[in-house]
Amino acid sequence: MKSLKIELNAPVTITFTILSFLLVLAGYATRGDSIGLLACQRTDLKDPMQYVRLFSYIFVHADMTHFVNNFTTIILTGPMLEEKYGSKRLVLMIFVTAVVSGLAHLLLSGAALVGASGIVFLFIILCSCTSVKSGKLPVTLVLVVVIYIGQEILNGVANSDNISQLTHIIGGLCGIFFGLLYAREPKASE
Repeated sequence: MKSLKIELNAPVTITFTILSFLLVLAGYATRGDSIGLLACQRTDLKDPMQYVRLFSYIFVHADMTHFVNNFTTIILTGPMLEEKYGSKRLVLMIFVTAVVSGLAHLLLSGAALVGASGIVFLFIILCSCTSVKSGKLPVTLVLVVVIYIGQEILNGVANSDNISQLTHIIGGLCGIFFGLLYAREPKASE
């Protein structure tokens, strides 16, 4: 019988998950101070952390439940996306989605933003784009967009909760953009 070896199959997904998990623990240890330090929020434009926070907020979560809810999907979808698009492209897609979502949130909301839910929506839509072929749009992509983004539009209109539907919508739109952009190109070299 052959012995099984553990393989680091999705370095971006695994690193993202571990770093975020450690920051959840730091949030508990610092009674939320570390969350406040990295959350996307309006501060003085002269504050260098203002620019770091446009990306760092995706790594911090309000609590373990928030983390688990986001990373269940990220861990399930991330390895397939890394295999399809390559690790470098996936990092680029995560970064662009985070910054665009962060900027939109700063412009339209006064609340602090934490969590990777925009990245979850990016990943969900990207998974639906994996079978896009030149000149053809899969029905599954249309259904996922209608269901996921449609639900967030309705939630944004109907609910006044602490969930950033705008971030979810932008994550989904970035997923459509990148999924269609890279549909015709071969996987990027690592």
